[in-house]
Amino acid sequence: MRLLIVEDEKRLAISLAKGLTAEGYAVDVVHDGREGLHRASESPYDLIVLDIMLPGMNGYRVCSALRAAGNDVPILMLTAKDGEYDEAEGLDTGADDYLTKPFSYVVLVARIRALLRRRGRHGASPVLDLGALRVDTAARRVALDGEETALTAKEFAVLEHLAVRAGEVVSKAEILEHVWDFAYEGDPNIVEVYVSALRRKLGAGLIRTVRGAGYRLEAPR
Repeated sequence: MRLLIVEDEKRLAISLAKGLTAEGYAVDVVHDGREGLHRASESPYDLIVLDIMLPGMNGYRVCSALRAAGNDVPILMLTAKDGEYDEAEGLDTGADDYLTKPFSYVVLVARIRALLRRRGRHGASPVLDLGALRVDTAARRVALDGEETALTAKEFAVLEHLAVRAGEVVSKAEILEHVWDFAYEGDPNIVEVYVSALRRKLGAGLIRTVRGAGYRLEAPR
């Protein structure tokens, strides 16, 4: 799952990004409303955490512009304001949920998961049944032949991205972009490390290497 945080309080934005990355999400951060609108319009995200009071363009206008363009990405609005009018205005512009600062990080994560589950019910199924492999993207659980296998957050994120496109070749660059983030500057071979870990836990034949192209997940029988 790839998230975008649009928040001008840099310390808060970085803190949220670190926490959500540890949860297994790929997280991009911008601090300006116009940049947030541009990024959300140009790249596919699974959810946007959007502050209301932003430089360049406020969160209401960003949300309204995305909805006017037909972008139905779930949006969780953040604001330091507190009042029914502000909440109503945020929801009227197309936001899916609303959280007032200061807020509990645990509550934020719970709201994000709820929005992603809701999106799953209206779109693709959150449970991927691939032969003997079952990947529950909402509960973040994996079972092979009915036996659950424990994965780290990043292992699950890599598997999930491959499972969503089972049978297709997915490049290393695509995995880096969706599981890490656009600003990742570490060793690209990190993908191989996680693929190797998945093979050890779920079987060597689960993920095939397509030389010069990437990886393909093949449903085990």
